[in-house]
Amino acid sequence: MDVSEESAKKIAALQVKLDKKLGPEYISQRPGPGGGPKLTYAEGWKIINLANEVFGFNGWSSSVVNITTDFIDFDEESRRFNVGVTAIVRVTLRDGAFHEDVGYGLLENSKSKGAALDKCKKEAVTDAVKRTLRNFGNLLGNCLYDKSYTQEVIKIKVPPVRLPPIS
Repeated sequence: MDVSEESAKKIAALQVKLDKKLGPEYISQRPGPGGGPKLTYAEGWKIINLANEVFGFNGWSSSVVNITTDFIDFDEESRRFNVGVTAIVRVTLRDGAFHEDVGYGLLENSKSKGAALDKCKKEAVTDAVKRTLRNFGNLLGNCLYDKSYTQEVIKIKVPPVRLPPIS
């Protein structure tokens, strides 16, 4: 299949955007598991907003390929639930190009089984969307896997990103 010159230019321009790295305003940190080193990540809504900017709000879509409840454990002593859910998501661009990846949701010590399942499913899908979008390039989160980059970018202080008010 031959790509027209116009299409080739659009693809090249898109690639230039995707090769850029996330600015510090998109990056957050939280404590690592068990008090380990801090984890550097981008919040789901920020990555989705970026995908809308890069591809256009109608230039991409996501679909859940599979969602699996890995476990629902009930602790008789504490009367609480521990839940884990895995999701596989596909992100498809307007031209048909796509990637798939996996995400995970986990909640421990929940009073409600339903609330735990709800939170875990949403968390797993959001995580999978973020992990899938990163396959398209640095701008959509792949740069966060470059430890030398994250060590430097977290030193830059910026005000938090605020969504504009809806009028």
